[in-house]
Amino acid sequence: MSKISSRVSARLALGGLIGAIVCDPALAGYEFTPCGDVALPGLAGSLCAVSHMPLRPDVPEAGAVELFIRKFPSANGTATGQVWLIAGGPGESGASFYPFLDTLRTAFPDRDLIIPDHRGTGYSTRLCPAEEAADSEGGQALAGAEWGSCIGGMYANIDRTQAFTVTNASHDLSQLITRYRSEGSVQVYGVSYGTQLILRMLQTAPAPLDGIVLDGLIPPEASPEWDLSHRTAVVDKVGKTLLSDDQIQVYAAVLANPDRQRLWAEDASGGDLRQFLAALLNFPELRDQIPGIISALADGDASRLVTVRAELAKAFDQLSRYPQSAPALPLVILMNASENNGRRSLTVEDVEIEARDALFTSPLPGLLVGPSAPLYDRDAFYGHSPLALPRTLVIHGALDPNTPYEGAVAHAAELSLVGEVTFATVLDGAHMLPFAAPECFVSIVSAFDAGREVPASCASRSRTRP
Repeated sequence: MSKISSRVSARLALGGLIGAIVCDPALAGYEFTPCGDVALPGLAGSLCAVSHMPLRPDVPEAGAVELFIRKFPSANGTATGQVWLIAGGPGESGASFYPFLDTLRTAFPDRDLIIPDHRGTGYSTRLCPAEEAADSEGGQALAGAEWGSCIGGMYANIDRTQAFTVTNASHDLSQLITRYRSEGSVQVYGVSYGTQLILRMLQTAPAPLDGIVLDGLIPPEASPEWDLSHRTAVVDKVGKTLLSDDQIQVYAAVLANPDRQRLWAEDASGGDLRQFLAALLNFPELRDQIPGIISALADGDASRLVTVRAELAKAFDQLSRYPQSAPALPLVILMNASENNGRRSLTVEDVEIEARDALFTSPLPGLLVGPSAPLYDRDAFYGHSPLALPRTLVIHGALDPNTPYEGAVAHAAELSLVGEVTFATVLDGAHMLPFAAPECFVSIVSAFDAGREVPASCASRSRTRP
């Protein structure tokens, strides 16, 4: 794991340490009851349940997993239906939505919001139950010493480990929607990996839906140019759009100058300026400071870099303040390397060569080299579209550094062959639009939800582009 990835993961884990009041899924039952952590910010009035699902839907005798679900009843007390919020990742729990509940409620008025934790994440059954337990050394994140026993346990029970697949998780989602369905409309909103999971569900076990919203739509699965091993090319393209030709030349000179390297080596997270600036691309307010950081470094001044690094740490802390916020890294490794990497023979040398001329780089390709997990094979559903779609909205940021905009356009075109698909672009939007562009998100999604004409585009920011 790269230095910057370790630092980011550690920072995320800080937000996942157990607070004074913790919702223990073992105390929640099949039906929704008041959660035990309603004193935490934003969780007042939420209801919790735990549902058992087959570990392998096709082998009922193989055991079960527990899935944690949190429900936020309609704010006005009268619900006209449900919206299921499907988190990204893989590896993110439903807690990734908690900081944005006000925005989501505005976009989906008069709806109950229901948020499951995927198998392997949050309060649901984990890949490494002992090491990822709330009362373990690292809490639900893994402490350094816990990695060895976690990976060892994954290999010791390969059959169980290899049941944590996208397809099996799609069956979970279908059964949950069926089991907890209420009167009125039922829609599903997913972001990033959540869009992959929703589309897989519509292949494997389609639950009747009145509509779906896909935010940060993944590229077509069978398109190798956009898989995770090419993430550096994606972030580099987005990063360079923020810079003029002159600024690109200045930045390249900063990277090549040994004196400037010493200047930022200790002040960039992990000592890697290219990865640090790429991390800022997910935070529009910080992203807009990239040209200024580069200009200051060219003048021998690292103070702006130091300030932005502190602001990034604060942003991570705000987004990861719930006990189940820490990403489930064992699941990230297993699912990404098994399904979302088309180059299992990828080497460290390949990663270095492909990043050689990049000004912005991602740690993800490096994490795909020699993954420490018993990988599973892609199944027959991989790379295919559902046979039919409910009414569908794709909303995507043109500056999304995680799911490439061009890939979303291509995937939406494929999906339009099997259903009604509306595509809306947030012109300066980054990833996860309730966070990155809340006003545009509400404007576009509420229009779709109400059956009004959806704007084809929305300008989320007034910043002048170079």
